[in-house]
Amino acid sequence: MIVHLVDGTYELFRHFYGLRRFNKGVDPPYGAVVGVLNTILEMIEGGATHVGVATDHVIESFRNALWAEYKTGDGIEPALWAQFEPLEDALVAMGVVTWPMVELEADDAIAAAAASANGDTRVEKVCIWTPDKDLAQCVREDRVVQVDRKSKVIRNASAVRQKFGVDPEHIPDYLALTGDSADGYPGIAGIGAKTAARFINRYGAIESFPPEVLGTDVERALLFKRLATLRSDAPVLRDVAALEWRGPTPRFAEFVERFENPRLGERAARAAGAPR
Repeated sequence: MIVHLVDGTYELFRHFYGLRRFNKGVDPPYGAVVGVLNTILEMIEGGATHVGVATDHVIESFRNALWAEYKTGDGIEPALWAQFEPLEDALVAMGVVTWPMVELEADDAIAAAAASANGDTRVEKVCIWTPDKDLAQCVREDRVVQVDRKSKVIRNASAVRQKFGVDPEHIPDYLALTGDSADGYPGIAGIGAKTAARFINRYGAIESFPPEVLGTDVERALLFKRLATLRSDAPVLRDVAALEWRGPTPRFAEFVERFENPRLGERAARAAGAPR
């Protein structure tokens, strides 16, 4: 089987702002939700059988206690924020395994699910559907890959090394040094991408750097590494068989009606009836 793990929060943002190009300033109440559901159905129609979607039920996580400037929900537009929970509820009703994260993040759920699936001999490949560079740390050779839907790029371990200059397992070290503006931590002053890759390839993990490399910034770098390291121990997936999509639940009809989109129901029913 091939396991597909989707960053639902990223997809919700992608569809919300994608619609902005066409809606003339009027945001459909569930426009982004419908967009994400259509994306998942498209994957299933294309042959995906085992799918899991992770979402940020709240934006804050344990990382906010470690670094005050870590990303929060501040600034998220109300029209977008109002679609977070409807998306989670609709995915569950559509029969898709969904992980709404609270103390951990959607990225942590994906990392944990990818690790679990990677260790299962029944799994041929794990596809992580998000361009988020944090998730590059989960890539393992050709078995666990990252799929960037927008640029239509699939990154295996070799592609991660080509893009960042380091092996996937050193992405947390790389981000700790270079920073991640999307997550709200700045990295170490004076260290850019090329310098970070050079240090990591020479010395390995930050913990192995000679004292003179980072000097007084070492503790700060280790803190940022902790922020960048995804929690692969999140209790989200015990058995990959649970990810098999078996069709929408009866409750999905309520969401089809609420979203005023009968085609969603038709597509889901047709996909459920197709040979699998």
